Amino acid sequence: MPPGGGPGYDPLQRAPLGAPPAAPARVGQDSTVTTIGAVFLPQFPPERLKAVARAADDAGLAELWLWEDCFREGGIATAAAALAWTSRVRVGIGLLPVPLRNVAATAMEGATLHRLFPERVLLGVGHGVQDWMRQVGAQVESPVTLLREHLAALRTLFAGEQVTTAGRYVRLDRVALDWPPGAGVPVLAGAEGPRTLRVAGELADGTILTGGTTPDGVRRARSLLDEGLAVSGRSGPHPVTVYVLAATGPDAVDRLHAAQRAWGLATSADTGLSGDAAAIAEGVNRWADAGADCVVLQPTDDEPDPEGFMRLAADVGRLLG
Repeated sequence: MPPGGGPGYDPLQRAPLGAPPAAPARVGQDSTVTTIGAVFLPQFPPERLKAVARAADDAGLAELWLWEDCFREGGIATAAAALAWTSRVRVGIGLLPVPLRNVAATAMEGATLHRLFPERVLLGVGHGVQDWMRQVGAQVESPVTLLREHLAALRTLFAGEQVTTAGRYVRLDRVALDWPPGAGVPVLAGAEGPRTLRVAGELADGTILTGGTTPDGVRRARSLLDEGLAVSGRSGPHPVTVYVLAATGPDAVDRLHAAQRAWGLATSADTGLSGDAAAIAEGVNRWADAGADCVVLQPTDDEPDPEGFMRLAADVGRLLG
């Protein structure tokens, strides 16, 4: 058991966390090469996932990312299925809204995935869309406080420690996992605003930035994450993953611009990419130069060939590798 643990241990009162665990190997984390992933959008029906996941796996894509958007597809269910249908691609959940789950349930589900599929799971948690949280009666007065408490408890449970805590939102009484995932399991946090980015730097093992984040936005996020890391006293890498809209094919520019407008983004090369694999790879370098360790290509909602999009993303990864 790590120092400071034991019966009744309260992670919300603990000293600054130690060095973050090593994440599953990612191409860009310790080199100048950026890892490339792609999203299976929850706007696609669940029955498409099997073929898309297998296309990603067969193409050699590094990471397949899944979203838990209300009220479409569950993140844990889709991740478990995608992992079972494939043999090598890492599967990211980006992200699970913390207001929807007790942290003990998040820990149980996450630990199970990690033990079933070692070094292939990337688990992210975050605020969730506040309008959706309000719809289901789960909105809280202080989302940042909830995320802070959830992250602290989740990392401690993953470490195999028993947790007793009485926070504002997270309350646990002698909770410990019977089957913790073992050392080196990262917990990622989705973050956008300054306070959340500082919390992510302080308590998470990596950060997920939303689609529409520009290269300059990545630089600003890096600075705020560094402030959080300084508070924690931790050193070492803090991988940053960013979603970037992308489109290919003869109507790529029109589809990209329509998607950018739908998301309320400027129709510029700083919020999305279009073209063939070479053009997209060249564009990805701007986010990599700004500090992104992993760029996850996000197709448009009307992407006509999700399987082909996975193969395109894999080609982009090879060009950057």
